[in-house]
Amino acid sequence: MKEPTYVITYDVGTTGVKTCLFEIGEVVRLTAAAMRGYELYVLPDGGAEQEPAEWWEAMCASTREVLDASGMDPTRISGVSFCSQMQGVVLVDKDGEPVRRAMSYMDQRAREELKKGLAHGPQIAGANVFKLLKSLQITGAVAASVKDPVWKYKWVQAHEPENFKRVHKWLDVKEFLICKMTGEFVMTQDSAFAALIYDIRKGKEGWSREMCDMLGVNMNHLAPIKQSTDKVGEITEKAASELGLKAGTAVFGGGGDASLIGVGAGSTALGDTHIYCGTSGWVSTVVDKSIVDASAMVAAIVGAQPERFNYFAELETAGKCLEWVKDHLALDEIDIYLEKKHVAESQEAVYTSLYDYMAKVISEVPAGSNGVIFTPWLHGNRCPFEDPNARGMFFNISLETGKTELIRAVTEGVCFHLRWFLETEEKKIKTSDTIRFVGGGALSDVTCQILADCIGRKVETVDSPQNVGAVGAAVVVAVGLGLLPSLDEAKRMVPAKKTFTPNPAVKPIYDRNYAVFQELYKANKKNFAASTANFKTKSAPGPAVRKLTGA
Repeated sequence: MKEPTYVITYDVGTTGVKTCLFEIGEVVRLTAAAMRGYELYVLPDGGAEQEPAEWWEAMCASTREVLDASGMDPTRISGVSFCSQMQGVVLVDKDGEPVRRAMSYMDQRAREELKKGLAHGPQIAGANVFKLLKSLQITGAVAASVKDPVWKYKWVQAHEPENFKRVHKWLDVKEFLICKMTGEFVMTQDSAFAALIYDIRKGKEGWSREMCDMLGVNMNHLAPIKQSTDKVGEITEKAASELGLKAGTAVFGGGGDASLIGVGAGSTALGDTHIYCGTSGWVSTVVDKSIVDASAMVAAIVGAQPERFNYFAELETAGKCLEWVKDHLALDEIDIYLEKKHVAESQEAVYTSLYDYMAKVISEVPAGSNGVIFTPWLHGNRCPFEDPNARGMFFNISLETGKTELIRAVTEGVCFHLRWFLETEEKKIKTSDTIRFVGGGALSDVTCQILADCIGRKVETVDSPQNVGAVGAAVVVAVGLGLLPSLDEAKRMVPAKKTFTPNPAVKPIYDRNYAVFQELYKANKKNFAASTANFKTKSAPGPAVRKLTGA
């Protein structure tokens, strides 16, 4: 019998890294995992930053924990790779050291840079018509959001010239970690595309000089582009001693979460649609060509699979809304719930019971939350409308409204926005009738059923839906080592575990609430802008940094 192959993958999220040990044989099997958190620094001016050293420290600690828990000999690890948050900006010097904190995909400070660089002259969808058309022609997308990486890069250039002078390379999150592991400066194709200065045209794939010239990017700052399945280096002696791994272990490019979560979900065939709900959330459909809907901020992004794209619509605060509910609506109810459950009052028991409590509450409230509707825009919104001023709100609260309705309304609000994504994608492509649902949100059967009811489609889940990014990265290593012919094999190796069918009895309720949900932004656009401006000018000064810590 053939000996199994062991690989380690890193799922690098917004609030923590999950390190996973996989056995690759006839199937990909998770054998051990460990999670370590780090901080997201949210600044009063719209900044959202992270400390790269904290990513590395979390990786080292969780790697050693996985090796200790599994008893795995580090010499048996054949390769490592990544599934990572995307559209971060990590500017490093010649030694690979950051010149400043990393700017998260959530950072929205670069309003003036966007305005100067794109939002001027005759415009379509907020972008200069001539630059928009050139960008669509070359990249298949447009850097029309204040959160797009190029504007973060330009913000540092404008506001921190001394730091900018020290820049050797512009990397994304996993690329910094690859550099830390191997000493190599690289950028995988999907990360390069996400910078929106990448030429997608057949025979011209690579960094676009035209785009760099148009947007003012120094091409010397751009790293060589590699495929997700390419071996990009080997672990150095220094990195190996810190991680607890063997020097010389192969490191493969990996991919962004938007690329590899679909692979780990088994959603790899043309037309397959998956929905992800982690800290952020999205709807993604596999297509074979570049497609863009600039007016709705939806585009087909380059995926990990060669010659495939993922038609992608993102909500930055999907699971983050559920975390907000946990912390601010449900937590003060937990003492009563704990008494009912008779659990030990350890932190773990509290949080386990807290999620149980939320699921119980949600299941007991009628569909439609008795008319209460929540908008999940806790950090602005990108799609199908771009507005950093948009905020979450509860609509239609009455004297009879209780906290339980509010808790369910948040889950429904996230699902309504995902339905909006599906309908927006349907304007350009055909999405699948059955949806693969993955991420931490898919762990709850109650949430899965609400999603099926809200979108009116069958929903499938997979085993360990919270680990699908890491599974996708493991498949990357398997292909890189020659164990699998292509990433398409993931569809065979990741079967459906459960299926949820929409309940026709609640369709009229959800259709009614959804119609109202869609109108809430339009009706409150001016109010969002006015309220945000008022807050900035009249609120009392607060601390320079607020920390959001997660695990």
